[in-house]
Amino acid sequence: MKYIKFILSITITLSLLYALNTRLIISNNPIPPLGKFLDPHSGFWQNAESINGNTEEAIINIEGINNSVDIVFDNNQIPHIFAENNNDLYLAQGYVIAKMRLWQMEFQTHAAAGRISELIGEKGINFDRTQRRKGMVFGAKKTLETMKNEPELFKLIEAYAQGANNYINSLNYKDLPLEYKLLDYTPEPWTPLKTALIQEYMIDNLTGWDCDLENTNALQLLGEDDFNLLFPDWISGIEAVVPTNAPWEFSPIPIAENTSSTPSSLTKNIIDKPDPDNGSNNWVVSGTKTKSGKPIFANDMHLGLNLPSLWIIMQLHSPDVNVMGYTFTGAPGIVEGLNDSIAWGFTNSPRDTKDWYNITFKDDSKNEYLYDSIWRKTEKIVEEIKIRGDSSFMDTVIYTHHGPVVYDDSFLSSNNSTNNYALRWIGHDPSQLINAIYLLNRSNNYDDYRFALNYWEAPSQNIAFASTSGDIAITVQGKFPAKWKGQGKFLLDGSIPSHEWQNFIPMEQNAFQYNPERGFVSSANQHAVDPQYPYYFYNGNNEYYRNRRINRLLDSLTSITPENFMGMHQDTYNIKAEEVLPLFLDSLEINNLNEISKTHANKLSSWNYYYEAASLTPILFELWWNNFKILLWDEFDRDDIALIYPNDFNTTHFIKNYPENEFIDIKKTPEKETLSQLINTSFKLAIDDLNSWDNQNDTPTTWANYKNTNITHLARIPAFSRSNVQTGGNGNTINAMKSNWGPSQRLIVEMTSPPKAWSIYAGGQSGNPGSPYYDNLIDQWRDGEYIELLFMKSPESHSEHINNKITLQSKQ
Repeated sequence: MKYIKFILSITITLSLLYALNTRLIISNNPIPPLGKFLDPHSGFWQNAESINGNTEEAIINIEGINNSVDIVFDNNQIPHIFAENNNDLYLAQGYVIAKMRLWQMEFQTHAAAGRISELIGEKGINFDRTQRRKGMVFGAKKTLETMKNEPELFKLIEAYAQGANNYINSLNYKDLPLEYKLLDYTPEPWTPLKTALIQEYMIDNLTGWDCDLENTNALQLLGEDDFNLLFPDWISGIEAVVPTNAPWEFSPIPIAENTSSTPSSLTKNIIDKPDPDNGSNNWVVSGTKTKSGKPIFANDMHLGLNLPSLWIIMQLHSPDVNVMGYTFTGAPGIVEGLNDSIAWGFTNSPRDTKDWYNITFKDDSKNEYLYDSIWRKTEKIVEEIKIRGDSSFMDTVIYTHHGPVVYDDSFLSSNNSTNNYALRWIGHDPSQLINAIYLLNRSNNYDDYRFALNYWEAPSQNIAFASTSGDIAITVQGKFPAKWKGQGKFLLDGSIPSHEWQNFIPMEQNAFQYNPERGFVSSANQHAVDPQYPYYFYNGNNEYYRNRRINRLLDSLTSITPENFMGMHQDTYNIKAEEVLPLFLDSLEINNLNEISKTHANKLSSWNYYYEAASLTPILFELWWNNFKILLWDEFDRDDIALIYPNDFNTTHFIKNYPENEFIDIKKTPEKETLSQLINTSFKLAIDDLNSWDNQNDTPTTWANYKNTNITHLARIPAFSRSNVQTGGNGNTINAMKSNWGPSQRLIVEMTSPPKAWSIYAGGQSGNPGSPYYDNLIDQWRDGEYIELLFMKSPESHSEHINNKITLQSKQ
């Protein structure tokens, strides 16, 4: 018996040791090795930080640094880096970013490279296959080679990597960010390729949405006339970023006309795409419209709301640069911000820089494809997707001269047929983005700004500018294919040379405004130019409402102050509701409604079109509008092919100008419905939906609760996320807030000497969920408050606002 007890005790002990030191899967959920994770000396307890942190000055010896670097952290934990040369400056930046956001900067490169399955197992395979097939690493490697062609700049990229690796190499288990402990893995060395992947990640986020295949399906379904009616390139009422106020002072390059038709392929399954609303607002007013007589700049960039935040604020100071603002984790320099002389910022400029080509293979081997009546050789790259806890998945990706074949018989094939679609994308071209950021950081005037933009190729952006000398400007910047009319709007034929990108618009012919007479420039992801611009312009995802609201307000304001712009950032007025609701109410048969429905109709009648957080009325309108669109566009309710509705602006134009068109009728019913019937039926459906939501939720029926804005952890860990942040606005208002997307940051700069800046963003400086600086700015961001940025001249200035200090010095 004693031997049995001994064996049992040994078995239990060994089982416990195994369980405590092994990553387990329970109910499909991974559990980290609990022994290490719960260890009070090295486990998650060590990730807790106090609000005061370490207030003593720390001296850290690292490799690769030439002179001592002082890094002071202010009360908001914003680092201000003071170095004696640029090598040390960017080395210190890499060190600080890794110290504050290591897990995030590496996780984003895993996502970009299609390596998520290495961390979470087979659930990540489809995502990884998509990333590999889109050619994310393919594009990043091209950018890396371009970086190497600028030896002096590449040294700074290497210095940044060395700084990050100095921090990574100093870590043991207890120092690891919490996510590494939870997911049970360790960080890799940082490399310049990872910096290129960060660029690729953002290029994909901002240029990766397209609707070419959906357009092709719709063209086959509707025919050319109806397609052009529902999906016009331009209609009246649009306000371009750069309107044509005078003849363009250049001769456009010649573009060969197309003589071939669109391939007739139909597509059911579409790859996942970024949020179509990824965009921003920016505007600048000249001193003629401000109280101080100085230009004032404003920017808020609309992206996914995540924790840790996409952004981090910092200041970089060396003998040839003094710059402060927002940067990405993983890339050197300041992306958006200010220096002693200028401020600059971005909105996405929707442009068709992503096209699909139908590929004709010679046979099933796919070793050759047809181009210009000749069979060309393909290149095959076998992608090994490593899967945690399982054997690798091998995916063969075929490359043509157009780019990788994303869709084929092994990936997203459908309809009992195979669609072989190759991708031509600006993200596959070498990017000089780091060059542009380096030069913008050091620009002193308008000419410097314009010169820096010569290196900005992707993502295409509306880049606003203001200077202490009084200049304001905006440039529609990117490397844009010069296309024949309609090129890229639909699937292209990969065998026809005229369907290829023939040339690029010379950058000096990109649209811009410089000190316009109206006294301001602005953009909000609308059409960049109007039809008088000499080149064909298309994107299926322009914005129509925020930009007009911004222009209205700027037209009306005088003696503007930074506080005026803070109020504009919080504006929730919706022009779409202003343009749609009167038509709806005029058609509503109020006498046929019950008393509750009449009460709701009366609320809509007296509504001021503001999407306030505590209001019920925006819910009513959104439910009414969404149900109306479902009834109106029933022709697009198909499971066999991928389709998208006409956008809201085109839909409004359609119902106002074609109220008796055949599309008004619901095809599946025997009756012929009228526009009035659709409006009344959709109102009743909206009331039903409102009652259903109200019955299923315990929270008050307010717009904020209905919209349910969440700021989600990158690894979707609920405990590290913020849920139901009480915000107003929606995607059509200046305060463009949705459920997991919105103004990820806000920045206002008054161009005094030196400039004064105020900012806020949806997160905190630290990437550590155990830090008080992880999400401490969210409440201020929610409430429209700002922090004044300390634009310091030396480590000793503003000492009363300094929280702690680090000095980096050489190990030697």
